[in-house]
Amino acid sequence: MTSRREPRLADAAEIAAEQGLTPARISGLYNDRAENGFPEIADMRGRARLWDHAKVSEWFANRPPARLREHTPPARDPQDLLNAAEASRFLGYKNPNQVTTFVRDHPGYFPDPDVVEELGTAENPYRRQLWRVQTLLDWMATRPGRGKHAGAKRTAPALPDVPVDGDPDELLGATQAAALLGFKSVNSFSSSLSQGNLPLLETPDALTEKGGRRRWTRRRILEQAAQPRGRNRR
Repeated sequence: MTSRREPRLADAAEIAAEQGLTPARISGLYNDRAENGFPEIADMRGRARLWDHAKVSEWFANRPPARLREHTPPARDPQDLLNAAEASRFLGYKNPNQVTTFVRDHPGYFPDPDVVEELGTAENPYRRQLWRVQTLLDWMATRPGRGKHAGAKRTAPALPDVPVDGDPDELLGATQAAALLGFKSVNSFSSSLSQGNLPLLETPDALTEKGGRRRWTRRRILEQAAQPRGRNRR
């Protein structure tokens, strides 16, 4: 039986230092958790609250900064196509690489590109990903981290049907792995992976050449599926 790695715990001071905030601000976010979805405490050290570090990091990664929540994008034709840097600016991020970071590090959080152009030469190929303005506007209206509102319900995109009897050496991405493992969404898969609940997948079998996305063989994913999982499916 594979033992589950205990989560790393962090107090308000450590979280504040990582996020460039004050411990009082972390406490304030926790006190407002009913509205903003901030994680519950995992333990106590004396009078100090302790949180699961992975869950808090994920919450901050999925929470747009205040300036973005207040940002009004410029008027554009809804069918205009924007590359990653243009999309970052359109959405109000100062960092032109923000969309690229979302796509690379948070599978399932940001929408897939509407158009992918294969460019370059046979010796030096590269891909350019493009998003329609309407796709970006739709994401702004429904993105995770906007807070919970009474009556609001957001449904995660359905996972694909992935056959278990395919090529055992075929490399599969996070969405396909989530489906094979029985997760309800790719976000829940990514969260479980970051918490150490899927030890056989912690080291990927390959990374994509462009974007560095993780890939695992079907064989390894099915081996993980056969392990006792406890809370892994939520």
